[in-house]
Amino acid sequence: TLKSLGITSVAVYAEADRHALHRRVADEAWPLGSGSAAETYLDQEKLFAIVEQSGAEAVHPGYGFLSENAEFVRACESRGLVFIGPKAEQIEAFGMKHTARRLARDSEVPLLPGTGLLESAGQALREAEAIGYPVMLKSTAGGGGIGMQVCIDAATLATNFDRVKRLGANNFAHDGVYLEKFIAGARHIEVQVFGDGRGGVRALGERDCSAQRRHQKVLEETPAPNLRDEVRAGLYATAVRLMAAVNYRSAGTVEFIYDPESEDFWFLEVNTRLQVEHGVTEQVYGIDLVAWMIQLAAGAIEDVENLPQTNPQGWSIQARIYAEDPNKDFQPSAGLLTHVSFPEVVER
Repeated sequence: TLKSLGITSVAVYAEADRHALHRRVADEAWPLGSGSAAETYLDQEKLFAIVEQSGAEAVHPGYGFLSENAEFVRACESRGLVFIGPKAEQIEAFGMKHTARRLARDSEVPLLPGTGLLESAGQALREAEAIGYPVMLKSTAGGGGIGMQVCIDAATLATNFDRVKRLGANNFAHDGVYLEKFIAGARHIEVQVFGDGRGGVRALGERDCSAQRRHQKVLEETPAPNLRDEVRAGLYATAVRLMAAVNYRSAGTVEFIYDPESEDFWFLEVNTRLQVEHGVTEQVYGIDLVAWMIQLAAGAIEDVENLPQTNPQGWSIQARIYAEDPNKDFQPSAGLLTHVSFPEVVER
């Protein structure tokens, strides 16, 4: 994308990724050394030192590590760098799921019965009785399938309350938890949006991410199958209304829980970043979301109305590869790929 825009790319890489594709194709590739993520990709001082030495003027955070870190956005801006993504306050507003629910309620977005942050297991048990089992116990700062537990009864909730709080504290430095009604057999539908930061927001189709294991996505496809056009239009309008209310800037995703029996949908969360599965949307709509993000940050896009109108064509599915050992309860198992066979690609 950067090459097509005539922009010099400066990539960073940890020692473990020295053979990675992004390192090989970038105009410049700077090492972060060896060590954990905290010692490499999350080390802001190392990153800013490379920015200064390379003369980079803007930072694209990708879809992991610091991509949803509001303080990193502020650190970029304080150094005179352009952050290619949402505003810091938008990342903060949607970063905690209980505050995201509040924003959704203010924008009249459908919500599942739920709670604010819970102070004790006793309060959780009382709230769950009012909501009705089953309920989902969630870490407000959780992500990647971590910090979620379906509770079918009071015993399950009591057993898991402190455990989910610990997961939140250990993985996300926040132990806040809340409850939502759990809808059995529901589908996970997300809407890709792009905002100009001035109240203009465009919905760019939906993705069905219902094929999950351990609350982690396995398959993502667009368009979502078996979804009536009226429901699809309702999802788009709801996502646009929510994001326009905060003058959302750049690419983002609004996720919903969808009940195929009643055809009702409810707000789940907002991802204030480019998602891993954005490529399926790009293929079907014939667009480059990364290019749009860069052009918006550079001031070349002032209004989403100026973006090209594109109609979806075809179907696209992304499958994630999980390296695991089935003989050890599917524990992660890194190793050498000895044979890979990809299907033939039909260009349109």
